[in-house]
Amino acid sequence: MTGAGSGRHGPGAVRTMFRLTAGHRAALVTATVLTLVGSALGLAQPLLAKRIVDASADGRMLWPLLFLGALFVAEAATASVGRFLLERMGEGIVRGLRHGLVGRLLRLEMREYERHRTGDLISRVTVDTTVLREVVSQALVDLITGSLVSVGAVALMFWLDPLLLLLVALTVAAAAAVVTCVLTGIRTASERMQGAVGAVAADLERALGALPMVRVHRAEEREAARIGARVDAAYGAGVRTARLASVMSPAVELAVHGSFLLVLVIGGLRVNGHANSLGDLVAFLLYASYLVVPLSSVFRAAGLIQRGAGALRRVEEALALPAEPEEPDEPDAPGGPDGRTGRARTLPAAPAAAPPAAGPAAPVLALEDVRFGYRPGSPVLRGLSLEVPPHRQVALVGRSGAGKSTVFALAARFHEPDAGRLLFDGRPAAGMSRAECRARIAVVDQNTHVVHGSLWDNITYAVPWATRAEVRRVVELVRLTEVVDRLPGGLDGAVGERGGTLSGGERQRVALARALLTRPALLLLDEPTSQLDAVNEAALGRVMRDITRECALLVIAHRLSTVQNADRIVVLDEGRAVASGRHEELLSGCAAYRELAAAQVLRTG
Repeated sequence: MTGAGSGRHGPGAVRTMFRLTAGHRAALVTATVLTLVGSALGLAQPLLAKRIVDASADGRMLWPLLFLGALFVAEAATASVGRFLLERMGEGIVRGLRHGLVGRLLRLEMREYERHRTGDLISRVTVDTTVLREVVSQALVDLITGSLVSVGAVALMFWLDPLLLLLVALTVAAAAAVVTCVLTGIRTASERMQGAVGAVAADLERALGALPMVRVHRAEEREAARIGARVDAAYGAGVRTARLASVMSPAVELAVHGSFLLVLVIGGLRVNGHANSLGDLVAFLLYASYLVVPLSSVFRAAGLIQRGAGALRRVEEALALPAEPEEPDEPDAPGGPDGRTGRARTLPAAPAAAPPAAGPAAPVLALEDVRFGYRPGSPVLRGLSLEVPPHRQVALVGRSGAGKSTVFALAARFHEPDAGRLLFDGRPAAGMSRAECRARIAVVDQNTHVVHGSLWDNITYAVPWATRAEVRRVVELVRLTEVVDRLPGGLDGAVGERGGTLSGGERQRVALARALLTRPALLLLDEPTSQLDAVNEAALGRVMRDITRECALLVIAHRLSTVQNADRIVVLDEGRAVASGRHEELLSGCAAYRELAAAQVLRTG
């Protein structure tokens, strides 16, 4: 939909909205035709009423009355079918937009999530697309059919009495002038309202996502006031939109009703003067009243299209955000989405089982003189080189901001190096797809992610076709058996929103089980013991030694007790590797490492 941002006013806005119906034109044409047929049946009714009135003196009214009733029924039936087709088309268009938005938002470059608020992005999928559904399912067809029906009614009124039509035209023209003046204001106010609603969602998501912190610091009132200010802004914009809309509809209705009264008075005088028959006056009055609906629908549709233009602009902005390059989808597992159905397949030994291009001795992960910064002029890594050999544990230590987490972000291909090379099994990552790279790793980061659902859902998130035996294996490996036994329902027990029924250490072990179930070639652990007590930390140390039999480990740790048994410890300082070796070697040969170790002795002493 690129390029649709221009021409948001008048015909340009209509063309922009019309482009949304691509792929649904058959339904749009069918619905439009049915609506026009129903309107034509409605237009025929005043002429039939004229004949009934003129023929009433002869007493031959039965069959015309029956025919008039049949026209009413036919009009209602065609209008009903046409409206259903429009509503279904609108739902289909919104479904397509939402699929596109969800797919885009899930694949945005990682830096985009730092630039945009999550709640506002969500509101574009929900609120803004709902506005667009109303536009494409009602406004477009109402604009077309309302205009055509109005033209037809005006033509028949001209045929019946040109003078009375002139009176109607003058009053309607006055209403049109008022409506034209407020349309631009409606579009602007609507855009502000939609932006304010997005801000409400963003601030509410922010507060609910940190609810324990909010309550401990007694900040409920402050957060309520912050969100309330956003609500007030949305209210103000909504009231302005309503105020402008409230001017538009009554202006149209007042003009039509005023013209109706003029026609009634002047037309009655003309009937008394024998210039027209009573039947002519009845038919003209019916057309004048009939004109209210199509004219109102035209002006209402114009207002909706202006609102839709604002919503579409926000949707297009989201769709235009830079995303990771699209790559071919991985083939689905033949076992289906649920390993418990008996259709599961056995997990592969590991993604690393494929012969690497550089031979079996190639490091699972290597960084060669890598330089990277999140912002231009602010480097985080300054020529970092390191290797993670197969089935070995490598630890990254250093002060906060030294670049440890950035190494993980590059290994996961969330960002690309500004210079240098990243290699998997000796193959440059730049020559591999992101999916291929990510299939070789698993990550357990410091902010452990547990999603709403069951314990089974969380552990099998990356491998939904896993069998119970495979899940039981990783549950035992990470010492999660007690949690399974405690939860009502065991593996099928609910863990609550963000894992609220689990402790911090339990959430971390759930994340570790999820990672190990994928049998990665490289497991990235970010502060794996940050939420564990001494007993569980020692148990995890044994688990980590067991894990190296299956894959390599790259661990970030501030607590040196976690990694003192690592095969190699790399000390980072200001984005460079200043030393590497085993724990004892670094204690004797690296001042920076001794400083870290001494600081921890002081903290625990």
